[in-house]
Amino acid sequence: MPRCTHKACGKEFDLANNTEEACIYHPGAPVFHEGLKSWSCCNTVNKPVLDFDEFMAIVGCTRGVHSADAPKVEPSRTSSTPNRSLTMTESADGKEVYSTSARSQRQQPAERPATAPVAPPAPPKQVEEDDLNAVVPNGTSCKRAGCKVTFVGNEENRTDDGPGSKCLYHPGAPIFHEGSKGYLCCKRRVLEFEEFLKIEGCTEGRHLFVPKSKGDQIEQAVNCRIDHYQTPSTVHVTVFAKQTDREQSTIRIEENEIYFDLYLPGPKRFTRTMQLFGPVDSSASSFTIFGTKVEVKLKKLDGRSWTLLEKTDRDLGPVSFTFGVAGRTGTVGAKEFVLDDQNSRNHAP
Repeated sequence: MPRCTHKACGKEFDLANNTEEACIYHPGAPVFHEGLKSWSCCNTVNKPVLDFDEFMAIVGCTRGVHSADAPKVEPSRTSSTPNRSLTMTESADGKEVYSTSARSQRQQPAERPATAPVAPPAPPKQVEEDDLNAVVPNGTSCKRAGCKVTFVGNEENRTDDGPGSKCLYHPGAPIFHEGSKGYLCCKRRVLEFEEFLKIEGCTEGRHLFVPKSKGDQIEQAVNCRIDHYQTPSTVHVTVFAKQTDREQSTIRIEENEIYFDLYLPGPKRFTRTMQLFGPVDSSASSFTIFGTKVEVKLKKLDGRSWTLLEKTDRDLGPVSFTFGVAGRTGTVGAKEFVLDDQNSRNHAP
């Protein structure tokens, strides 16, 4: 059966059952800007994402019939006349000789590059293995990047001598830089997104239809960087935890503390309980888990400024405040400040 060439579809279809509602795809082009990835046809509905796998999982926004026609690729525009500066040299007999800078550069002897110190080789990346005991539905696509094989049967796709058991894939991550698209594991680069999806895998291995469970792996405790800033009414906390599992992770906000229990890939786990500098309204506070970080918004119960994020018993010495006017460029604050009971007694006349 033919395979649909529409973006975000790629399914095999029957020409006899190709109806107007059969295909769900993106009619627009992919948009990559400052690390964010989205589709031009639905970037107002589907928010841009950072992770490439999340971008590829964005469901199409338009329904229509499947198509097996090759997508149209506009040729890249290149200048036919390169910009070369003309230089004049005079020979010993008085003749003037004109040459371009490109030619003069070719005549110059090439400088030998300085030998850089050889870095130690990086440890080999652990490759996910297919769970051969798991049942795979027919039509399931291989989850390795660059492989477009769909599951037919165990004998064909999972045995060593099966006709469809060989998997050509990219073990490296995709890279997008100044319009160029490719994978870190190989050197080929293309300009069009359709050509990027067609880049053949550079590594041969076994298919990955159902990844093995990671329950037997030893869990590793890690630390994550935490930043925060505040306004007169809220405190914003950022935990830089990439690819946090939304289903397993727990974030609990109470009046005087906040508890993090984040499950990360690896498997890794970040746990921490923070005693807050001031009381917060837990019902009005919230958190959001993104692909690269966790954002927590804490609603203050009073309007005082927080010197630190966490409460401490240390003597902080004289407390200095910086005040601004709300609504002006580069400042967030107010003309009035509020002190708690302890600071009110310390600063009493």
